[in-house]
Amino acid sequence: MFSHVMIGADDIDAAKTFYDATFAAFGGKPAVVDQHGRLVYQHNGGIFVVTKPIDGNRACGANGGTIGFAMTPEQADAWWQAGQANGGTAVEDPPGPRAGSPYYLAYLRDPSGNKLCALHVLG
Repeated sequence: MFSHVMIGADDIDAAKTFYDATFAAFGGKPAVVDQHGRLVYQHNGGIFVVTKPIDGNRACGANGGTIGFAMTPEQADAWWQAGQANGGTAVEDPPGPRAGSPYYLAYLRDPSGNKLCALHVLG
């Protein structure tokens, strides 16, 4: 269904530091910077792009929105630690299984405030 996900960031250098570190935690490669200065990440058939907003306004995280990445529990733990060490903020509970659900989850906000989730289906 999805071809890619694109998010905005005002500080592309801070975004690159954060995403290069967090994506490395689950086997992703550093961004390729395209001719427009956008960060392009490709991993397991998915494309994730970070750009300054084209309309010139400030970037902002989607209120109520979350972008999820599939990974193992070990990768989720490493991703969560790398995110905090590289400008991100932990949100919600620490990584782990959620009571009453079949999911292992970890949540971060990137330096621009976008809410991210590492998800693994248990069982």
